[in-house]
Amino acid sequence: MVASKTAPSQKNTFSKEELLRVYREMLLLRRFEERMAQLYQQGKIGGFCHLYIGQEAIAVAAQHACREDDMMITSYRDHGHVLIRGADPMRVAAELCGKEVGVARGKGGSMHLFDVDHHFYGGHGIVGGQIPVGTGMAFASKYQDTDQVTLCFFGEAAMNQGTLHESMNMASLWHLPIVYICENNRYGMGTAIERASAVEELSRRTACAYNIDGVAVDAMDFFATYECFKQAVDKARNEHRPTFIDALTYRFRGHSMSDPVHSHYRTKEEVEEMRKRDPITILVAYLDENGIADEKTLEEIDAEVKAEVNDAVKRAVEAPAPRLETLYEDVLVEGN
Repeated sequence: MVASKTAPSQKNTFSKEELLRVYREMLLLRRFEERMAQLYQQGKIGGFCHLYIGQEAIAVAAQHACREDDMMITSYRDHGHVLIRGADPMRVAAELCGKEVGVARGKGGSMHLFDVDHHFYGGHGIVGGQIPVGTGMAFASKYQDTDQVTLCFFGEAAMNQGTLHESMNMASLWHLPIVYICENNRYGMGTAIERASAVEELSRRTACAYNIDGVAVDAMDFFATYECFKQAVDKARNEHRPTFIDALTYRFRGHSMSDPVHSHYRTKEEVEEMRKRDPITILVAYLDENGIADEKTLEEIDAEVKAEVNDAVKRAVEAPAPRLETLYEDVLVEGN
């Protein structure tokens, strides 16, 4: 039986240029989400809107750990994933605003972002619904011998969905090249994990049940997260063995924009304590302590990112609404 384990924090293996790129990428996700919160409050975004603030190290580490042609699929907290894959921020913002220039022509919205050109396959609104899809993508990679790995993301609330357990069982039996990444932010909407899972160490559940390596990692630490993901991706590609990663993180905002930051299910003190472990702040401290970048350099990068996001938002808001005749397009696949 494969045992679960905890990934240790790793030393930096990135160059100065690479680390500044990582910093910029994490800032892009943060500043974009902050602007989406403003757009939602201004009534520019309809429907649900789930922000990624606090979890940026996961998406960025995953992108650096895999190849450009590897595939990603996730749940409805998907803004960070599609951006880090390379989607145009303007088209992502436009999608949230329901504009035709959006990545899904304005028909998917916040919860259903897609960018097939960058091998990003959603954005899925049903809890756990993307897990069998991601498993099927990994099966296709093996069947077609494409040497691609699938990274399948979901929240800890999906751990009790039957689709997850059926998928992991098949992935282990069939030796599929997939990495299951649980973005464990401790709350399924407003339900704390200790109230929903008899075994709080989620990596233990997959290890004993499906003979899949289960690893827990401090996902507020970019370096530890990257190393953990890299090992899992390499195993999937070279050995066709799946891995389950319990990425221990925290969301600094509510479950969605309709959920106040300090709700009845968690205290203001808890949120403030977790903010001390902001993944961006942790990275900035490393850059400063190791003489990689001074305050002026970091501020310049932040200013560039803010300008990029503001420009993207401006163009997205000004973009025209979908034409009426597009209402019936993309509904069915036309056959021969």
